[in-house]
Amino acid sequence: MELGMIGLGRMGANMVRRLLKEKHKVVVYNRTPDKTREIANEGGTPSFTLEEFVKQLPLPRIVWLMVPAGKPVDDMLGQLIPMLSKGDIVIDGGNSRYTDTIRRNDFLSSKGIRFLDAGTSGGIWGLKEGYCLMVGGDESAFKKCEPIFKSLAPPEGYGYMGPSGSGHYVKMVHNGIEYGMLQAYGEGFEILHASNYKLDLLKIAKLWNQGSVVRSWLLELAEDALSKDSDLSEIKGYVEDSGEGRWTVQEAIDHNVPAPVITLSLLERMRSRQTDSFSAKMIAALRNEFGGHAVVTAKS
Repeated sequence: MELGMIGLGRMGANMVRRLLKEKHKVVVYNRTPDKTREIANEGGTPSFTLEEFVKQLPLPRIVWLMVPAGKPVDDMLGQLIPMLSKGDIVIDGGNSRYTDTIRRNDFLSSKGIRFLDAGTSGGIWGLKEGYCLMVGGDESAFKKCEPIFKSLAPPEGYGYMGPSGSGHYVKMVHNGIEYGMLQAYGEGFEILHASNYKLDLLKIAKLWNQGSVVRSWLLELAEDALSKDSDLSEIKGYVEDSGEGRWTVQEAIDHNVPAPVITLSLLERMRSRQTDSFSAKMIAALRNEFGGHAVVTAKS
């Protein structure tokens, strides 16, 4: 098939590479031209303006966006829509909030443009292993694009979730679950690290991946990380969040669903960014006031 990819970051570029291996023709555009040239050298069809990008795509056009969620998606759609035609298909493969997706779908539908939300998981390993694709939106557009999804995904690694927003909704909850899993692994390995035993964390990670009920791809990645840095001394324990965990927690609240693990894993990420917690200072000060408990001064 022929399609266009806008956004050649870590995910977008490798998705193009996988599609090219599967003999699809991919027109590529990136805000910075160096990445466009790099992918062109690997077989992609380069474009250096959006006008050039759109003109090189056959009707009905298929345009896949791999740009950051939020305003960048709206800005890109604002530039693209006047150049597109009725029947064209736009796919948002980023981590957009599902409510934004529904809004965008309503607007694009009014223009006769079909819209798909493709929640995409696989990270930098997707090129080799394939991407898990959770797709929502126009079902006729899904069927039209199915050969693309099939090429990007491992066997049984893609599926149609339902109406507009459902793909991004499922990906949102997927990432919320990921938050909880990462937190559990982090806490478990910290207990092992703090033990009076001199435990080999890499050895344990390898062991647990052999038949244990906690074995997983994440634990395989823990093996990789520990093999490079056995006590993780080269990195700081500073953990960002990109939005999906917050949205999952909000969704749980809105539907009266108790989700303590996901919620606390999100809060732990926030805690990781504090070098000196004010709440901890307040607790220390109060313990000193009511019980005379010793405090560690800032100059200590």
